[in-house]
Amino acid sequence: MAKPWPERPVSPANRSGKQRAERQLRAGGAPGLLAAALMLVALACADSSSSDEPSEPDTIETAPDDTAPATTAAAAPPPTTQAEVIVDVGVTQIPGGPRESTVSALREGMTAPLLPEPLVSPLDVLSGGPAPDAIPAIDAPEFERATDVGFLQPQEAVVTLTLNGDARAYPVQVMLWHEIVNDTVGGEPVTVTYCPLCNTAIGYYRQLGERIFDFGTSGRLYNSALVMYDRQTESLWAHYTGQAIAGVLTGSQLDLIPMATVAWETFLDEHPNGLVMTRPGGLGRSYGTNPYVNYDTPVGSPIFPLGGTSDDRLPPQTRVLVVRHSGASVAVQLDTLSSAGVLPLDLGGTPVVAFHLPGTATPIQNQQVAFGRDVGATGVFDPNVDGQALTFSRMPDAASSAGPGAFIDDQTSSIWSILGRALDGPLAGAQLQPIEHIDTFWFAAAAYDPTIELLDAP
Repeated sequence: MAKPWPERPVSPANRSGKQRAERQLRAGGAPGLLAAALMLVALACADSSSSDEPSEPDTIETAPDDTAPATTAAAAPPPTTQAEVIVDVGVTQIPGGPRESTVSALREGMTAPLLPEPLVSPLDVLSGGPAPDAIPAIDAPEFERATDVGFLQPQEAVVTLTLNGDARAYPVQVMLWHEIVNDTVGGEPVTVTYCPLCNTAIGYYRQLGERIFDFGTSGRLYNSALVMYDRQTESLWAHYTGQAIAGVLTGSQLDLIPMATVAWETFLDEHPNGLVMTRPGGLGRSYGTNPYVNYDTPVGSPIFPLGGTSDDRLPPQTRVLVVRHSGASVAVQLDTLSSAGVLPLDLGGTPVVAFHLPGTATPIQNQQVAFGRDVGATGVFDPNVDGQALTFSRMPDAASSAGPGAFIDDQTSSIWSILGRALDGPLAGAQLQPIEHIDTFWFAAAAYDPTIELLDAP
């Protein structure tokens, strides 16, 4: 079995200035059969209504050029955080390298001659139905300014990350139909992924050493989760861990990027000048609709088999928050975190704090992505700011619809957002360091990390 949380020798937070400078230069220069049927039907029957606004629910539940992206510094915050920048919507992309002369685990098999032994049994890597790339990754994402977006509902889920002051949002209504976006954010080559079957959104730096990769959908699943492949070596990668499980790159590990899934209104309030990925044209996808209707239910089960034994500490599709840091990983039931509002955690001797804010709809329950039940949003952070350890509480009646300020610290009475930014008070402008976390289903957390600690196990 693959190591569930492989050691990563270089943390994204510790990347050297030299590496970042080199990248900036490159940027400027250059479920069983039923589930398979569900996915195939969703893809085959997708209509041309992608430009329509989502209706209220019924009663049933680029080529690189020689110019770097233009940026203009925003108002300078306190020294505790990096200044946000205003990035031109015409993002200059860092392309992946050429196809390498390697044996393809994707096309020739995980145990093809000359390939290293795969980390997982090939019998556990199952066809999801569609062929490789039948669910097309987005390789040339287009963006518009957040204040110009008109196709998203306030409570609708978006995946967001900020790198080097560059704030981006990727609507889940689009990610549902594509699952992978190869992008360049803050001058860094990144891949943003979303797997509806295990309900996870995870981002990675798509560079290893001097090699830059881009990724596609393999059409295969491991532990009922997306298996990607890189186009340079056609090795297979587990979406949940960012580790190559078969092919010439077996054992290689991508650095993961802390991301969050929040309500659209949260991103808009906090990053009005941020960039939002638009709906791709010409692909005939029903953006705004959910091909996995009623999949997100606590009494449900993964439709594709898991590679190991099931873990009955919780029902399989219980929503959990997984936090991994300092070589440790823990899972917390979302309902527990929701009730607490704020939950201090200890991971490997390191204190972290988890936030929950009501107001974000699950995209994989209702026929319309924007109108699933309220599951809220989570954030996990280092609670220290300039050497001062802070403790937090969620403000009464806090919700995304009440505005961006939702949490208050006991030490300075500064007001903080679900994205970890101080919006008012003595620390206004400060940014808490985000910690890698995943909103997911229990079956995925337990399958990929059988020894994971469940903090609120009965």
